[in-house]
Amino acid sequence: MFLRTEATAQHVYEIDAAVPEVNIYSHHLKLGGSSAAGSSITVNNYYISVDGKPMVPVTGEFHFTRYPRMYWEESIEKMKAGGINVIATYVFWNLHEEKEGVFAWEGDKDLRYFMELCKKHNIYAIVRVGPFCHGEIRSGGLPDWLLGSPLNIRSDDSLYLSYVERLYNQIGMQLQGLYYKNDGPVIGIQIENEYQHSAAPWGLTYPGQPMDMTAAERDLSVTQEGVGISDVKNSHAGSGNGHMKKLKLLAIKAGMDVPLYTATGWGNAAIIPNESLPVTAAYAYPFWTPKRDYSPFFLYKNMHRKPDYAPVRYHPEDYPAFAAELGSGIMSVYTRRPIAVHQSMDAMINRCLGSGANGIGYYMYHGGSTPRGERSFMSDEAYGLPKISYDFQAPIGEYGQVREGFHRLKLLHFFLRDFGHKLAPMTTALPANAANLRPDNITDLRYAVRIKENSGFLFLNNFQDDTAMQHQKQIQVRIKTHTGEVRIPETGGFDLPEGENAIFPFGMEMEGGIPLNYATAQLLAQCGDAALPRYVFFTPEGVKAEFSFAGNVKVSGLYGSTAVRTAKRTLVNCTDTVSVFTVATGGRKVEVLVVTKQLALKAYTVTLQQKRYLFFSDAVILQGPAGFRLLNNSNPVFDLAVYPRINTVPQVTNGSIAVTKSITPFAAYRIALPYWSFPVHARKVSEKKRVVQLPDSLPAQVNDVLLKVDYTGDTGMGFVNGELVADEFYKGLPWETGLRKFVAAGAREMVLYFRPMQPNATYLLDLQPYPQYIPAFGNAKSYLTVNGITLVPQYATRIKF
Repeated sequence: MFLRTEATAQHVYEIDAAVPEVNIYSHHLKLGGSSAAGSSITVNNYYISVDGKPMVPVTGEFHFTRYPRMYWEESIEKMKAGGINVIATYVFWNLHEEKEGVFAWEGDKDLRYFMELCKKHNIYAIVRVGPFCHGEIRSGGLPDWLLGSPLNIRSDDSLYLSYVERLYNQIGMQLQGLYYKNDGPVIGIQIENEYQHSAAPWGLTYPGQPMDMTAAERDLSVTQEGVGISDVKNSHAGSGNGHMKKLKLLAIKAGMDVPLYTATGWGNAAIIPNESLPVTAAYAYPFWTPKRDYSPFFLYKNMHRKPDYAPVRYHPEDYPAFAAELGSGIMSVYTRRPIAVHQSMDAMINRCLGSGANGIGYYMYHGGSTPRGERSFMSDEAYGLPKISYDFQAPIGEYGQVREGFHRLKLLHFFLRDFGHKLAPMTTALPANAANLRPDNITDLRYAVRIKENSGFLFLNNFQDDTAMQHQKQIQVRIKTHTGEVRIPETGGFDLPEGENAIFPFGMEMEGGIPLNYATAQLLAQCGDAALPRYVFFTPEGVKAEFSFAGNVKVSGLYGSTAVRTAKRTLVNCTDTVSVFTVATGGRKVEVLVVTKQLALKAYTVTLQQKRYLFFSDAVILQGPAGFRLLNNSNPVFDLAVYPRINTVPQVTNGSIAVTKSITPFAAYRIALPYWSFPVHARKVSEKKRVVQLPDSLPAQVNDVLLKVDYTGDTGMGFVNGELVADEFYKGLPWETGLRKFVAAGAREMVLYFRPMQPNATYLLDLQPYPQYIPAFGNAKSYLTVNGITLVPQYATRIKF
């Protein structure tokens, strides 16, 4: 409901959150398990628990076979730094058994070593064992020799199942001793992928030929390209679920005994009823649709009742809503090149959490490069994907580049790690108009509540793909609970700019029983220790932080903030870019730190001297068993701030470190590394071809060098010693290639080959929102220009406290 109060220029929104709590049960589910050390994972119909404590898993997809083995550990540390606590990875059958009967598990295909690194860094893993994977790999991961075998794929054909059993036995040997029951990282196995929903085209095809899909012949009539809604009646649904059960039994027989078995459950895909966790998906920028359109994935709903891409084959309320394949980026195909706006990523997660999701996951979270096979390129050439690049515009790119989406998403991941146990049992409540909102409605406020008893979170989203939302001004939200009304804020209102999203707590009991009525600031993390717990909040763009504490509390130590007390509440208003204050009651106290979103985006949570701290820096901060490693692009001089303040000066392995003046709550340092420069030598061979000289080696303070090519054209290709090693489809952004793996292999130059853009190119549809990316052809029949080639070093140092 909406009304305007002219006297205060407010826009007042109401929501009835006095709703029945969700009915939680688990007797029907054959999921869960225990570790040798006595830990446990349990699943009910609403959330997952670890050792009896609810948690919201945060899963990031990373394909180990698409990244060099020598850098896996760094990538795992990056994912942990971004708040990921589960890594999902495909085991592509055709990469491991390209030739029938000959398996390869060495080098960049060493599944066991990758899982051992996950164990070393204390991060869970879900292994997606196929046999069909998709993943934009050739034939969806099915080896070419299967097409020439006398069998029916993805069916109960006995010969096919014998090959699957052989594959599973191989995977089982790689994972032996690394399962959760062995105190290992592998908590989950995904069986098949989008079974009886989607498929990939066979790689053995002819140009112009209709797609020949990798599905059982009986399922071709219900098989579609990509993720979508499927209303087709499937007369073989029962057989499909039965096939999935057979695959699970083969996996268990091969040793894959885990607490969680997952299945891609969207669009009427098959699952194993009561024995697999059906996960959902959401892609705002799909390449498999004919045009750009507004997606519904930024509108709140009850995902526990109606999952995305419904109808589904299962009863949704019997399972947690686990949005495990959220499109944090997207691939390009030659004919379609959607640009995934990184601002969409945290907006989508906000929407999913506000809609009742109790698990989130990303496809992809970390990009990579598809390896070449012995007989063919292994990318999905039939769909027209790049032959090498699998960058996916992901939060972590093809060469490990940390992008805007990484920083946006980690704000939510830190929140889920520290407060997910509060959120998970909460029920979704929606405003009266939620069911009637459509994606093209850019004027109405989008909001929802998660609540348990009288405590909860208010979710707000003002982002929509492929359009611009209206700036929301002077908002007040009135939440009806079982015991009364909560007004956020108490008086006046707050703004929510176009593209922004927010999560505000209300009715929250902080450590020591301190009652927070509400805050117009978003929870980021908790740190400190039992003696003085510290809560860290940030203010979304355009929002002023206000805190209302109930009862007889004492506020002190005000920095960058003011407090007003009445008989019923104490109101704290934050007036600076950094604010700190202490709240106490009954002999217990907490400290509250409030920072801007701009500063929060530089935050990392770390453990130092057995206590939780926050580091703030432009550098990427990685924490591993050997301590801290800092990576900073371009600039060898950068700052580090530490909260709570510490009184030590750390040491660095490269360069120097000095204490700098800081604002009150932080210890601050400046790190300076030796400057490194390598002149760009780019020789022009022709209009389409350049030769770039590579460094002989990289100095100790340089972790990698990005080759950045600013060009306007159709495609770019990079060759080393005559072999295609990198490629890119133009989308208006500079083409980036990490050089360290080529330098380490002894490469001395890279040949760049470009093809010109045509004025009738179909992908220009995707560039229309960015007219600066589309050249003026005039009377020319094609267009190509190479504007500049630069080398950008990534500086690195280790720091020890």
